[in-house]
Amino acid sequence: MATCTFDQARRVVIDAVTASGPRPAIEIAPLGEAAGRVLAQFAHADRDYPPVARSLRDGFAVRSADLPGALRVVGEVAAGGMFPGEVGPGECVEIMTGAPVPCGADAIVMVEHTRREGELMATSRSPKPGEFVNARAAEARHGQELLPPGRRLDFADIAMLATIGMREVPVFAKPVVAILSTGDEVVPVESIPADNQVRNSNAWSVAAQVALAGGIPRILPVAPDNEADTRRLIEEGLRADLLLLSGGVSAGKYDYVEPVLAALGAEFHFDRVLIQPGQPLVFGRVRGRFFFGLPGNPASTMVTYRLFAEAATRLLAGETETPLPMPRARITHDFSHKTGLTRFLPARVSDDAGEVTALRWQGSSDVAALARSNAFLVVDADRESWKQGDSIRVILK
Repeated sequence: MATCTFDQARRVVIDAVTASGPRPAIEIAPLGEAAGRVLAQFAHADRDYPPVARSLRDGFAVRSADLPGALRVVGEVAAGGMFPGEVGPGECVEIMTGAPVPCGADAIVMVEHTRREGELMATSRSPKPGEFVNARAAEARHGQELLPPGRRLDFADIAMLATIGMREVPVFAKPVVAILSTGDEVVPVESIPADNQVRNSNAWSVAAQVALAGGIPRILPVAPDNEADTRRLIEEGLRADLLLLSGGVSAGKYDYVEPVLAALGAEFHFDRVLIQPGQPLVFGRVRGRFFFGLPGNPASTMVTYRLFAEAATRLLAGETETPLPMPRARITHDFSHKTGLTRFLPARVSDDAGEVTALRWQGSSDVAALARSNAFLVVDADRESWKQGDSIRVILK
């Protein structure tokens, strides 16, 4: 068993999952369903882009050496057209944005900088060769690697795949993530709980986080506080690609998760992380499957998934990079804490992300405060206080 700092624990997770073996199986997704999936093979340019030099502006295609001065307009070319001839000395061609640049021309003069009188175009500009011309293959060359495997596809990537004609996209299969809440006090969300019970919000919040990270959540029945049922449901969860347990990982009399995992032969990479909320966090591997024992309080569950289990989910989905952006914002109030733990507290970041305010909350069970937040304030373990206006890190929800 081991205790880790925040940075150490995150590194342990990423290194362990990265080294665990081959990537997932490859599936074929229609282009319209590929957004958010992880690309499984390189995407290559099927031709030069652009295939011919194109105009970047509405104006006139000219020979730069002929200007400034007046030129004779010998034709026009629109996007989708081609000028059949060649631009000779003293000549120019009216051209539209995106149209192929005629042979003989080497620059574009914007229409705003010209005067047109009949067949003559006059300008005081002295364009440089290549000005406002998107040269052939300036964007990509035929056969060039455009998108690498391991990349989660966003809207710009989908545009790129459409551009190169990929109607079918090789993607990695999504990992199945089993979610197991524990505790006699946990009841289904459709139940009317007694005063000593809570609805199973953790399973549903984690399921939402799993889906956003590219996994397929599978919520298991709640494990009651006895060893036999806990073992049976853990073994069921180990049929998935990743097992996430919520609760039962502290040192209480009825916390059976770690003893059951140990009895199954688990290797524990750590069982405590110096953070708040979420100190009693367990990470390990058993029967070829990684597992996380997430703390049972809702804030702890959500924070530890975001900090650690999300990276594992993304790696198991085939991604090669799992950054955790922590932009800086100016804190709107004085803040202090006891050093030793890295804290992740519910906060509101202003619309321009320039300022951040920590929210009042009642601790790790305060789901209402988490719902009001749009970020977590990242309170460094080795710094005691911040003054209003100081820079501090945040993690956006």
